[in-house]
Amino acid sequence: MKLIWITLLVFVNVFISNAQDALEAAKKKIAASDFKGAKADLTKVLDGNIRNKSALVLRGVSRMGLDDYYGAIADFTYALEIDSTLSEALNYRAESKIALMDDESAISDLDRAIKFNPKFTDAYTNRGLAKYYIDDLEGAYFDFSKALELGPLDADKYYNRGTVKAELGEFISAIDDYSKALEIDKEDFDLYNIRGVAYYNVESYDKAIADYDQAIKLDQKDAVKFENRALAKAASQDFKGALEDYTKAIELDPDDPDTYNLRGVVKHNTQDFAGAIADYTKALDLDETNPVYYDNRALSKAEKDDYQGALEDYSASIDLDPGDPETYLQRGLVKLLMNNNYDGCLDLKRAEEMGSVEAKAAIKKSCKSK
Repeated sequence: MKLIWITLLVFVNVFISNAQDALEAAKKKIAASDFKGAKADLTKVLDGNIRNKSALVLRGVSRMGLDDYYGAIADFTYALEIDSTLSEALNYRAESKIALMDDESAISDLDRAIKFNPKFTDAYTNRGLAKYYIDDLEGAYFDFSKALELGPLDADKYYNRGTVKAELGEFISAIDDYSKALEIDKEDFDLYNIRGVAYYNVESYDKAIADYDQAIKLDQKDAVKFENRALAKAASQDFKGALEDYTKAIELDPDDPDTYNLRGVVKHNTQDFAGAIADYTKALDLDETNPVYYDNRALSKAEKDDYQGALEDYSASIDLDPGDPETYLQRGLVKLLMNNNYDGCLDLKRAEEMGSVEAKAAIKKSCKSK
C-alpha cells in the first residue's frame, strides 16, 4: 500500500512539473506572438486538468491575440469561477470586453481587479480607456494619472493622459504630457503629430508645423499628417505651402472628401474660385450628403457671379441641414443680388429668427419694413 502511494506521488509530481514546463513554453510563445501555438499547448494542459486557472488565463490571452474575444472571455470567466479574486483574469476579461465595445461591463471588472489589487497599474490604464470610450473624461483623467503615479513610466501613459487633457480643452497641459512622452520615445511619429494638433489649438502655428515636419520625416505615407500641416500653414497665411500639403495628402488618400474641401477653401482664399469649385465638386462626388461642401461651393460660385448656381447649392444645403441660419443668410443675400428682393428678405427673416445678427443688419439695410 505504501509503495502505491509513493508511486502515485511521483506521478503527480511529474505531471505538475510537465504542466509547469508547458505553461512556461506557452508564455514564451505568447511573447513571440505565436498565439496559435500557445493555445494548442495550453489546451493540452487543460485536457489534463481543466481547473488549472493559470492555463485558463494564458489560453484566454492567446485567444485575445487571435482576436477570439468571446473565447477569451469564456476562459477568463471559468478561471474566475475557480478563483473570484484573480485580478489578472478580471483585467484581461475587461480588455476583451473593451475590444467588443462592452465598456460598462469592462469597468465593472476593472473595479473588482483594482479592489483585489489596488496597485495594479494595467487595470487603471484599461479602466481609463473604458471610461474615455464612454466619454467619462474626468474618470479617465484620474485613472491615467493613477497609472502614472504607480508606474513604471512609459510614453503610452503620458500619451493617454495628454489625449484626455486635450479633449477637455487643456491643451497646454496636454502639450506637457506629450513632451514627456517624447522624452521617452523620440521616434514616435504619432506623438509629434498629436502634439502638433495641441500646438495648433493654442495658435502656436510655428511649433505645430515643426512637430508635423518631424512626424512627416518619420512617416511620409500618412495623409492626415500632411493635412494637419496644411491647416497650420494656412493659418499662418502660407497658402502656397498649404496647397502643396493638401495635394500630397490627396495623392496618398484620393478618396477623402474633406481634403478636397479644405484645399478648395485655400483656393477660394487665394481667389482661385474656379479651382475651388472644382475641389468642392470632387468632394461632393465623394460625399453628396455634407451641407458644408454645398455652402462652400456656393460661395465660390457667387464670387464668379454664378448666382443661379450658388442659389441651387444653398438650397441643396438647406435640404440637408435646415437648422443652419448662416445658409439662409447667404441664400438671402444671393437672392438680393438676383433682384429677388421678396424671397431674399424672407430668407433673411428666417435667418434672423434663428439668431443671426448679420441677417438683422441686412434686413435693416435691404428690406422694407411693413
